[in-house]
Amino acid sequence: MRLENKKALITGALRGIGKTITDLFIAEGAEVWGLDYKTPEDLSDRVSAAKGKLHWVQLDLSKTAEIDGVIESAVKEADGFDILVNNAGITKDNLSFRMSLEEWQKVLDINLSAAFFVARTVARDMIRKRTGSIINMASVVGIHGNGGQANYSASKAGLIGVTKSLANEVASRGVRVNALAPGYIESDMTAAVPEEARKKMTEVIPMKRTGKQEDVARAALFFASDDSSYITGQVLPVDGGMYF
Repeated sequence: MRLENKKALITGALRGIGKTITDLFIAEGAEVWGLDYKTPEDLSDRVSAAKGKLHWVQLDLSKTAEIDGVIESAVKEADGFDILVNNAGITKDNLSFRMSLEEWQKVLDINLSAAFFVARTVARDMIRKRTGSIINMASVVGIHGNGGQANYSASKAGLIGVTKSLANEVASRGVRVNALAPGYIESDMTAAVPEEARKKMTEVIPMKRTGKQEDVARAALFFASDDSSYITGQVLPVDGGMYF
């Protein structure tokens, strides 16, 4: 129960890695506010399974003008968050020469701008309480780049920059800011990758397997808990040694 009596806000909590993190945090004792663009159809079942420790916030993060108001309301409802996991993200892959303005802008809006606005709003209360942990979900492509993903890579590289800058600003107030950089993780996002491409990707991973969502969730738990109380401004790859 490493997160007992902690309150966490997790974006992109509807499915995939966000849902896995949500479930793990609740199992570790946290009360979680899950945020996504729509409410899950099985919300009542999820709340029941979580014994009332799951709340829901519906927000389309591409509507950046609405973020401050909605997040401020969630902070007030929770009486402040101890943990923020900025997990929400999308892809709109295309070669750079073919990428439309909409494909570029929407990925930057959700993956980078929205994460910044959410973190800024939550951090204000953390600073007041002089405690908190913010975890931004970056990616190995934000470090190394990837063909066909100039928008996604830029958004994740930008999020790493935000992580380090914000960490520098709030460290003296007892607030930590770190980032995770997942590699090839089995998820809805990677399920669309052709089988042959998946095999080639696995071959270059030293651990010779793709990552599980639980691998990322456990790394998030480390940053959320007191186990990482003297760590801030860091980017932790969760990639099976793919880029070491």
